[in-house]
Order: sequence, then structure tokens, then C-alpha cells
Amino acid sequence: MLELTRVTAGYDPRDPVLREASLSIAVGEAVGLLGPSGCGKSTLARVAALLHRPYAGTVVLDGEPVRGWRHAAPRAQRTAVGVVFQQPRLAADPRLTLREIIAQPLRATGRRAQVPDRLAELAPSVGLTDELLGRRPHEVSDGQLQRACLARALVLRPRWLICDEMTAMLDASTTAALVAVVESYRRESGAGLLAVGHDRVLLERWCDRTVGWRECFEPGVPQEAVGPTG
Repeated sequence: MLELTRVTAGYDPRDPVLREASLSIAVGEAVGLLGPSGCGKSTLARVAALLHRPYAGTVVLDGEPVRGWRHAAPRAQRTAVGVVFQQPRLAADPRLTLREIIAQPLRATGRRAQVPDRLAELAPSVGLTDELLGRRPHEVSDGQLQRACLARALVLRPRWLICDEMTAMLDASTTAALVAVVESYRRESGAGLLAVGHDRVLLERWCDRTVGWRECFEPGVPQEAVGPTG
């Protein structure tokens, strides 16, 4: 279970992006989080991915409370979550080839020996040829780069996958292809999924259940749309 309880978070403690938000995802479940741009759903997704420390509230991952975020999180928790962001060009080091981008988590966790095998498995599944793997981000399309970012998110075989508007910048065919990759991985691994977006049709087709943004809050807790950082 991935449980977020009464999470308050943001980028200025005097003016949080979200206040007392709660959300839970069962093992193997796909949950869609639906809301307009700027409402704070991406901030909640970053908290769930252990990338953003909340001001208040709790996060429990596989029965263990989370007490550290980013590099301060225990490796077992940090590597249990894979993340795909909306804008691949902001999420990928422009100096690296797609092959190196995918391999980053393996190298960072001392698993260099697994790089050839995992690349051989993942590259075809996300639709990347050996020639594309040798290119750098400026030499490929947004869709090709997002394919590499998805492969990077899967390379450590995470138990949880956070897709934060993963398909927002992609055409329909690439969207369908990447959703199919995620669903194939989930069937094989039993991983849970949090898919964040503002496309109700996509989320309802993709996920077991879709949660409207305001459903994350207890009655009486005011939530207002804030700037584009959310």
C-alpha cells in the first residue's frame, strides 16, 4: 500500500500548494488523479515519489513510514518508486545519450553489470532502436525522449510507478504505446500506479479508479488553484 495522509506541501511554508491531502493506492492498483493545471496534483505526486518533503502529514510505503526524501530516503524505499514526468527535456541530462539516461539508476545503485541485459529488455519494449539509443536528447523527438524516460523509470523494476502527466506532450499514437508499456509492466510485476492528469477519458480508460482532485481533501479544508508549479 502507498498511503498519503493529510499531506501539506509546497515551496513556501507560508503559502502551501496543498493542505491536508490524502490518497491511497493498493498493491497492484492503478489510480488516476484528475485535476486542472495548477491545482497541486503534481506536488502531491512528487511527495508520493519521495522527491519532495511535505511540511506536514505522513507517507507510508509498503507498510513502512517514509522519513527521508530524495537522497535521504533509504535506498529500499527510493528504488521502490519509478517516476515519469510531463516534460522529458527537463527530466533528462542533455549531455547523455538515451542509452546512458536509461542506465542512470543502475549505475547510481552499483548495478552496472545489469546495464546490458536491462537495456536489451527495455529498449525494444518502449520502441527504441540501437541507433536511437546512441543519440542525445537534442537529436530526438519529445516522444522518443519520453520513451527513454519511461525505460529509465522501469529499469530498477519498481513496485510503484508515478506517471505525472506522462503523455501530456505526446501525440495519440505515442500515448497509446507508452500506456501499453506501463500496463504490460504492471501485469508482469504487480506494480501499483498513480497516473496524474487532466484528461478524464484517458485516466478512466487506463486506471482501475479515478479520483477527482477535491476528493483528496476532508470536508471543510479549503483548496484553491494556485500557480503553474502545482
